[in-house]
Amino acid sequence: MTSSVAIVTGAAGDIGRAIARRLGEDHDIVLMPDLDGEAVERAAAGLGNPGKFVALACDITDVTRVSAMAARSAELGTVRTLVNNAGAARAVSLHDTTPEIWRMDNALNLEAAFLCFRAVEGALKQSQGSVINIASVNGTNVFGHPAYSAAKAGLLHLTKLIAVEYGKYGIRANAVSPGTVRTQAWEVRAAANANVFEDARRWYPLQRIASPDDVANAVGFLASPLASAISGVCLPVDCGLTAGQAELARTFSQSENY
Repeated sequence: MTSSVAIVTGAAGDIGRAIARRLGEDHDIVLMPDLDGEAVERAAAGLGNPGKFVALACDITDVTRVSAMAARSAELGTVRTLVNNAGAARAVSLHDTTPEIWRMDNALNLEAAFLCFRAVEGALKQSQGSVINIASVNGTNVFGHPAYSAAKAGLLHLTKLIAVEYGKYGIRANAVSPGTVRTQAWEVRAAANANVFEDARRWYPLQRIASPDDVANAVGFLASPLASAISGVCLPVDCGLTAGQAELARTFSQSENY
C-alpha cells in the first residue's frame, strides 16, 4: 500500500505551516512546496518529523517546476489531498494596480492552483482525493487589494469547476475563505500601529480574528471522511465577518441589542 501524500503549497508561511502540521495527523507524508527554499526547509524542520514533512523549493507559477513537484509527490506516494495555499497581495487599490501587478497576482493566486491541480489530477483520481483552495473573504467582498481579490474570486469558481467536472472520479473540491488571520504579516502591521488588531476585530461578530490553526482545522475537516459528502462549497473562517457587522446593524436598526 502506497503512502498517502498531502501537498500544501506556500508551506513556509504561518497558515501553510499550520495546515501542514494538521494534515500530518492523517497523511503519511506532507510535501511542502514554497518559492523560498530556505524558509520552507526551516518550516519543515520545525514540525519535528523529517520523514513526514518534506520541504521543496518550487515556483508554482512555472509549469515545468510544477511538473517536477508532481513527479516528486509520485516518488513519495499517492496524493490524497492538494491544498492550494500559496498566495500574496500587492497593490492595495485599483488605482495603484499596474498591469504587471495584475498579472503577477493572478498567476500566483489563481493560475498556480490550476497548474497544481492538473499536475496531480491523475493521482487524485486514483485516490479519490480532495482539493482544498485557500481563498479569502476578499473573493466575495471588497476589502482592498483588487488584483488579489479578483484572483481569489476566480479561485472560488475554479473550486466549483473541479467539483462538478471531477466529481464522477470521486474527487471533492472545496474552498476555505479566511478573514484576517494573525500571521507574521499582521504582526509587522501591529509594530507600526499598536491598535491594528483592535481596529480589525471591531468588525468581527466574534470580536476576535482567526489564527492559522483555525484555518488549518477547517482544512483538516474538509480533507477528512467527515466531509465525504461535501464538495463545491466555500467555508468562511472569518469569525462572522461576511455574515454582517454589528455596528452597521446597530446603526440601521437603532437597537442596542447589536
